[in-house]
Amino acid sequence: MPHASSVITVPPAELVRSTPVSQAPNGVCYAVSGEVGVGESDLARMVAAVPASAAGALQRKAYYFVPLTVNHGEETVIADRYDAALSDNAVCHRSLELGDSQCVFISTRLMDDKFSVAFEFYINVGHAIVEKAGVSREFSELAWKQVESKVRGETSLDAWEYRKLATEGGPDAEKHKNEYLAAAFSDSISIYLLSLFIDVDYYDLRERDYTLLAPSQLAERLRKVAELFPANSGFEFQIHIKRRS
Repeated sequence: MPHASSVITVPPAELVRSTPVSQAPNGVCYAVSGEVGVGESDLARMVAAVPASAAGALQRKAYYFVPLTVNHGEETVIADRYDAALSDNAVCHRSLELGDSQCVFISTRLMDDKFSVAFEFYINVGHAIVEKAGVSREFSELAWKQVESKVRGETSLDAWEYRKLATEGGPDAEKHKNEYLAAAFSDSISIYLLSLFIDVDYYDLRERDYTLLAPSQLAERLRKVAELFPANSGFEFQIHIKRRS
């Protein structure tokens, strides 16, 4: 009976040296290494969905889709395939400064499907855009107006917590408001990008730790993001209202 070959792990810097990087038409750099479990055509389209108007914020970044990114204390290694023993110490992603670039390693095999892999990628992209470009004034006005109207729910646990802190008053209320707006903008960018790549059902975004933002208010935020970052050719953003029986 043939024996399965053992899992190979390498330091991130070694993987970067040995793995060719592709550049999508929008300028985003990415690479694929190992048994990632998602087709390369899907990954290519996933990356290409990032609007060119937003991709400028991702300069000097490269996204590496790998099976597992594993932390061993102070050391990080990349596994070339899924391994149950290694998965206990694996993380969904890890950002490392290597040379004059930031490399983001996304562990595709910790997730169930391309929906989950894409959302993890877009969450990273959303944070990078906000970190580089800041929060849109138009989006801030919309989101805070919704807060003042006491709309139900939020788009992430961070946004949920910062919103509570910002509306409770106190000396740090303005700081928490800015943190809330940054989190809400990043979340909305991520969900918008996900919807460009794949059909998203509102109910697929629900989490147990917080109440998801009400559908109509979430739609308002996504439309605002779509105005700021129009979809690339070959991608389309639409919102469909579907009544559940």
